[in-house]
Amino acid sequence: MKKLTIGLSVAALAIAGAAYAAPGQRGDADNNGTLTRAEAQTHATAMFAKMDANKDGKLDAADREARQNARFDRIDTNKDGQISRQEFSAGHDRGGPSAEQAGQRPDGKHRMGHRGGRGWGGHGGPRGDMMQLADTNKDGAISQSEFTAASLQHFDRADANKDGQVTKEERQAAFKSMRDQARSRTAAPAPAPAPAN
Repeated sequence: MKKLTIGLSVAALAIAGAAYAAPGQRGDADNNGTLTRAEAQTHATAMFAKMDANKDGKLDAADREARQNARFDRIDTNKDGQISRQEFSAGHDRGGPSAEQAGQRPDGKHRMGHRGGRGWGGHGGPRGDMMQLADTNKDGAISQSEFTAASLQHFDRADANKDGQVTKEERQAAFKSMRDQARSRTAAPAPAPAPAN
């Protein structure tokens, strides 16, 4: 089977990344360490174009599969339809997926599925939640306008003082808030107290 299950929702990461750029990275066009709303919007447009593998104007399972197949083909250097341990290691050294991303177990065997997201907003915690929120018309795909709107929504949340810019401090606070929310969602619920007799 020519399929490599990655488990991370790339689109959800890109949505957050378009809103929370670090200096010199992901949208901070003037490299001043502060992301403006216009820079976030420009970056969201560019990220969407890059992620829309089949150029059909939407992000869906077909795009995810195309990226996974391209990643598989890049790592499967002898083109036998399988990834050996050597090919996997070489792919990782060339910037391919890490063992965790590719579902590789510590013993070197492949496992299907792992923690992270499943698909474009299915089960998978905060990244899946982001994808479901971005898909405002619930058609199972993310359009350019939905992607940009979700990116700007994240930007606006991070822009604590509402001045149209996200500073390093605001970005760090936004990441901490997202991390804390994710942890609270995945934490096991406390057992209910025993009923009083």
